[in-house]
Order: sequence, then C-alpha cells, then structure tokens
Amino acid sequence: MILSPRGLRDATSNVLRLALSGQVADLRPMPAETIDDTPGRAVRRYRPPEGLVPAGPPVLFVPPPDAPARCYDLRRGCSLAEHVVRAGRRSYLLDHGTARCDDADLGVQRWVGDVLPGAIRAVSRDAGGQPVQLVGWCLGGILALLAAAADPGLPIASVAAIAAPVDAGAARRPAAPARRVPWPAGMDEYVLRPYRMLTHLDNADFLAQLEAMDHFRTMMIAHPGQLARRIYRSLSGGGALLRGGALIGGRTVDLGRVGVPVLAVAGRGDAFAPVRAVRPLVGLLRGAPQVRFEVVSGGHLDVLTGREARATTWRHLDRWLDEGIVRHGIRAQRAAAVR
Repeated sequence: MILSPRGLRDATSNVLRLALSGQVADLRPMPAETIDDTPGRAVRRYRPPEGLVPAGPPVLFVPPPDAPARCYDLRRGCSLAEHVVRAGRRSYLLDHGTARCDDADLGVQRWVGDVLPGAIRAVSRDAGGQPVQLVGWCLGGILALLAAAADPGLPIASVAAIAAPVDAGAARRPAAPARRVPWPAGMDEYVLRPYRMLTHLDNADFLAQLEAMDHFRTMMIAHPGQLARRIYRSLSGGGALLRGGALIGGRTVDLGRVGVPVLAVAGRGDAFAPVRAVRPLVGLLRGAPQVRFEVVSGGHLDVLTGREARATTWRHLDRWLDEGIVRHGIRAQRAAAVR
C-alpha cells in the first residue's frame, strides 16, 4: 500500500489514536432523558444540542426485539439518531432492554398491544399531543405497521419501515448471535479484519465504522435472538403476513387497515430482507393514503446506519419527515420537552 503524504499523515494520526485510546470511533450514546419507564419498555427523549429548539411531529425509533436499541445510535458521525436530532426534530427512542418472553405469540401480542401503543402515547403526550412519526428497522418496522393496523386510533402520523421483510419465503432466516467463532468464519476476525484495517489506516471513518460494528455485534449477544425468530415465524407462518394479516391475541390484524402514509426502504445487498421480501408491502398497504418504496445500496444493518446510508436512506428519511411537517404543521414547543 503506497500512501500519499496526506494519507501518511492521516494513517500516523489514526495509529497514534489507536495506541493512546485503543479506538478511533466515538461510541458515546446520544444524551437522552427517560420520559416513560414501565417493565420491558422505556421511552427516552433525545436531548437537542444547546441552542437548538426541536419542532414538528415527534419521531420515535422502534428497534426490533432481537437487537439493541443502539442500532439507531451506532457511533457519533454515523448515528441516525444524532442526524435526526441535529436536524431539529423532536426525537425519541423505544428501549426494550433485554426483556424476554418464552411464548412467541405472547411476545407479539405484548409488542403490538402494549409496548408500542404505550410508547406512542407517551411520546405524543410529551410532544403536546402531536401524532408520532414511527421509524422501525427490520422486525421493528413490521411490528410498527401491525400496531398501526391493530389500533387506527393511535396517534401515529406515519411509518417508515426500513429493511422490513414481509415475505418470509424470500427472506433469509435471522441467525443467532454467535458465541464461538467457527472456521472458516473466524477468518474474518483473525485474517480479513486486520487486513482491512491495514489497508485503510488512513481512513478514520472506515476504521471507526469497523469498531462500531464490532461493538454492536458484542451487544447483540445479550439480546433474545431465539424469541425474535419465533416471533417472526409466528407472524409469517403459512404466508400470513404476505396475505396481509397476522393472528394476534385471537384476532386477525390486517396490514390493509394501516391508515397512515408509509415509507418502505429495502437494500440491494440485504440478504435477510432482500428487495423482493420488502416490496410486497406496496400492495399489502392498500388502506394507506401513500406508500413510497425506495431501494438503496447496503446490507441489513448498513441500510440503516452504514457509511453509505448517510447519502441514501437518511436522505429519503429526511424528505419523508419534512413532508410530515407539511402535513401536520409545527406546534409550539412545550417547556417540558426542552428540559
């Protein structure tokens, strides 16, 4: 690898940072206050930078049950939460912790009937009664849509479903978090990863993303992946989701009853939620006043918070949330929301 003088300076700076602090990435979470805390559900309001008064319909990030809520706040500089907060939007996070439930059907019923409705109402109250713009990744996007369908009276302004595979036949089953590293999969950790670091020593952003992904994979081990797979099978068994409905709490919840605008985003390189697994949402959401479908580059997590997502998914989401302001207007900020 031959570096230019500038590249050599950058590489030297990055090596010094690694030697002194052990990392390049800024992994500090965005500051937030808890506005609602019940067993298995906490809602946190992100704190805006000093001098910035957020406005417009609030945004609630909905993580999937099998992933840490930090998926929206991977690292500074490549954090969707940071991006949305700094754009001046009221921003909130549903943090489900690592709560477990042995019964997949009860897990679905709890999320659609309790966790999400409670979080949505808490955010709406905190934002002066405004309807909430939901942003859900993977299974979080599907559950957000099902909550909207199950209770049309919820104060929901819109749903953005990112990498949400509704067609189980076209989606790859999610894998359990690995506790041991088998061969040849271990090649990535012990051979390919060091090689990528050496060939990108002059690129701090690349190194930071690599560190952030490692940190996120470590956090994944603590989350109930087995339950999430059972929840997904429960929802999609027999092609139920693809037919538009899912049996939840003894009744069929039909995605055709979603009555709010929906943005669906799929990744070309997403093996778990390929484009063909997400696209059917366009036809299933027949009751939504608007359904926008966008295809971007990237794998499953990259679509949400990869380096390229800043110029693809985030731009689509910015436009979508801006349109939400046009639809619902800007209300005066409550004093409680800026404490």
